[in-house]
Amino acid sequence: MPHPPTIAVVDDEDDVRRGLQRLLHASGMDVRTYDSDGFMAEIDDIDCVILDLHMPGVGGFEIQEAMNARGMTVPVIVLTGNDSPANRARSLANGAGAYLCKPVDDDVLLRTIRRLLDDRPPKVARG
Repeated sequence: MPHPPTIAVVDDEDDVRRGLQRLLHASGMDVRTYDSDGFMAEIDDIDCVILDLHMPGVGGFEIQEAMNARGMTVPVIVLTGNDSPANRARSLANGAGAYLCKPVDDDVLLRTIRRLLDDRPPKVARG
């Protein structure tokens, strides 16, 4: 049996991280939560990232750019409370697979995660 997908939730708001963690756990996913600090160090075994854009310190755009610079192809869902055409365009240009606004409908988020996971190319074994 394949392992459940591991989803990283990167958001500076504790309530958002806890709420998404409960939702995703209840849907059979493994979840790791982060404020922006420490996330990039642990990304190697993440299957999908839910990423807030505007956080103190390192923001979502900077995280996307760092992931791109490292050649990472982990699906990213931008989840923001600061919707604007410029934020949407920049997020998608940086490779986000989806751009959703807070508050997000649980079913929409879960369908989006499943779509992005299903659309991933198969992982190539290292070694």
